[in-house]
Amino acid sequence: MMQTLTVGLEERSYPIHIGSGLLDQPELLQRVLPRKRVAIVTNTTVAPLYLQRLLQTLQRIGVSSLPIILPDGEKYKNIATLNLIYDALLTNRCERTTPLIALGGGVIGDMTGYAAATYLRGVPFIQIPTTLLAQVDSSVGGKTGINHPLGKNMIGAFYQPQLVLADTDTLSTLPDNELSAGIAEVIKYGLIRDLPFLEWLEQNMDKLLARDTQALQYAITRSCQNKAEVVAADERESGERALLNLGHTFGHAIESGMGYGNWLHGDSVAAGTLMAADLSQRLGWIESQDVARIRGLFERARLPIAAPDLGVEKYLELMGLDKKVEDGKIRFVLLEEIGRAVVFGDVPPELLRLTLKACTAHD
Repeated sequence: MMQTLTVGLEERSYPIHIGSGLLDQPELLQRVLPRKRVAIVTNTTVAPLYLQRLLQTLQRIGVSSLPIILPDGEKYKNIATLNLIYDALLTNRCERTTPLIALGGGVIGDMTGYAAATYLRGVPFIQIPTTLLAQVDSSVGGKTGINHPLGKNMIGAFYQPQLVLADTDTLSTLPDNELSAGIAEVIKYGLIRDLPFLEWLEQNMDKLLARDTQALQYAITRSCQNKAEVVAADERESGERALLNLGHTFGHAIESGMGYGNWLHGDSVAAGTLMAADLSQRLGWIESQDVARIRGLFERARLPIAAPDLGVEKYLELMGLDKKVEDGKIRFVLLEEIGRAVVFGDVPPELLRLTLKACTAHD
């Protein structure tokens, strides 16, 4: 059974369709495809799995497609790969009315969205996420962009899609480690604002790992519901939306420090969330049993519970490049309690150093 949510942004509101077999339902796309031509951006991993299926669906409503197939991996989320999209659009004389469809995970979604935001100063954009992480997080909310050698997602734009189509069937081909990486972002919603959902995850983690269809659809829908509410209230991250970055200040430092693609985003967020929990405990906000509870859930999800040892100074340097830095202060998303998060910029340096030493893996 398909479920539909709405991201409420007045005239820019858009639906999120979640369910099985949605790639085969052209009527879902027809409403946002008034023109008869689209460009589909995907990668070398996803294209053999789902591109032909999407092409056939579009043909049924008389839409022709320009496939743009990029190399796969976080290390390609850069200006050089972005230019491959622009090259294809310009070579094929794509117009301002030519929508871009992102068919893939978070990297494809972010790059396609940024290309859509900037090509001819803005063309329509549709998200068809094929990973759990993209379905529960990156495809919703309009954050687009690319990485820079000095920082993750430092170049980008807020640009909302017209539609998100999350076909849960695509998760059947997802590697186990990428399924777990997506679960890290699912757990995040429970920790920052939805304690009943966190309790549901504790009871149903084995079902998610076993790819139980109903459990996955519920987790995706509940996650998107949380994100849609936050985005509707704070589209450009001036307040509440920053809470969605729990674990990300540490996590982005891990990704940058280890080299893009060497640690999955969800793995980095998991280790970063445990660092945020440790720091929250050191501030006296949560108890040691709360940290143990969070660690246990990440362990059950088969996610890392220790961050790589980059060295304290390297972590501080990388976190100093975080987008949430304000007036030279690193601002962290921390837990006042399980189910309630806060952005905090007055962390005593000695406590931060203790966390960085305690939560990293030492040989």
